[in-house]
Parts: sequence; C-alpha cells; structure tokens
Amino acid sequence: MTDSKSKYHACATCMNFVAERKNGIMIYRCARLGYDTKPEYQFNCWEPKPHIVKLMKRETSEERK
Repeated sequence: MTDSKSKYHACATCMNFVAERKNGIMIYRCARLGYDTKPEYQFNCWEPKPHIVKLMKRETSEERK
C-alpha cells in the first residue's frame, strides 16, 4: 500500500522517520537508512505509520461508495 501518488506519502508519515532537536536545531533523519531527510521528502522505501495506513484504507473505502 505504498502508492507514490498518495497525499500521505512523505518521510514524516514513515515509521522510520525520526525528528530530534540538537542544540536548538531540528534534525530529521531516516532511522533505517541513517540519512538526513526532510518531512516532505518522498522515497520508494516508505513504510507508513499504522495511523496513516488506517487513514488511507478509510479514504479508499469511501471512494468506492
């Protein structure tokens, strides 16, 4: 369920996204890959958080009605 056209597909909604504050600066990184990233970036390795999966499923079922 990793539709790259999904409005939810972004690093910030991925299970591997980590946000930390260091010396007053926000640092965003991918825990799985170990790279710095930004919340709005998109990659093919995206693994949505459970609440995002629920939102996507609900949206899909509403579209089918």
